[in-house]
Amino acid sequence: MPAGALKKQGTGISPKKQPERRTKAQQRAERLEQILDAAEYLFSQNGFYGVTLRDVAKRVGIHTTLMHYYFEDKRALFEAVFARRSPETIGRRMAALEKYEKETGDSPTVEGALHAFLDTDLDLYREGGEAWMNSATFCARISNTPEGAELMDQYFDPVVLRLIGILKRALPDFSDEDIFWGYHFVTGALMNTLARTGRIDKLSGGVCHSDDFLAVKARMAKFMAAGFHALRN
Repeated sequence: MPAGALKKQGTGISPKKQPERRTKAQQRAERLEQILDAAEYLFSQNGFYGVTLRDVAKRVGIHTTLMHYYFEDKRALFEAVFARRSPETIGRRMAALEKYEKETGDSPTVEGALHAFLDTDLDLYREGGEAWMNSATFCARISNTPEGAELMDQYFDPVVLRLIGILKRALPDFSDEDIFWGYHFVTGALMNTLARTGRIDKLSGGVCHSDDFLAVKARMAKFMAAGFHALRN
């Protein structure tokens, strides 16, 4: 058969499929996610003041001037990083607390309420992979800063107050002061855990690991519940 005489029809050769071209909106959304991922990691490691827009641009591999196309300034970027994942962790916690309230009615326990509040968050970070673990570290690092505390107040107060309401029903004889201090100690331990500093690894000689959220989940609620009850004395 002469060269070139072979026709596509009947040869079994399919025309090569052209790669799907992304729209400008898709490209912009993808780039935005890259920027937020990079900023989340850098803020988690260096805090708000230890990161510049140039640092984020360098990690993404874009020119610094392009950053201003997406964000007016570093503060706007910081708030966007916080706002991206917060609704999911808040939503899951709120749903878990609502479910727990329905199941227990007028007989909630401190440990049960803390399991609903803590385990839901620990599971989300653990199952979400490295991106969500970076988010956990980010929240832990910025929670004790004025910039982070302001956002914590704005986003997390409703779910925290929902937990406080359950704790008050579980501990009807306790003062509000003791319950709020108890929550303060709980959230302090949680943030120290989410920070994943590696200190527990060194102190324990490798027996414990700071990213072992399953081990934390198995112990934290029970431990903290005992602390609440100890305030009765």
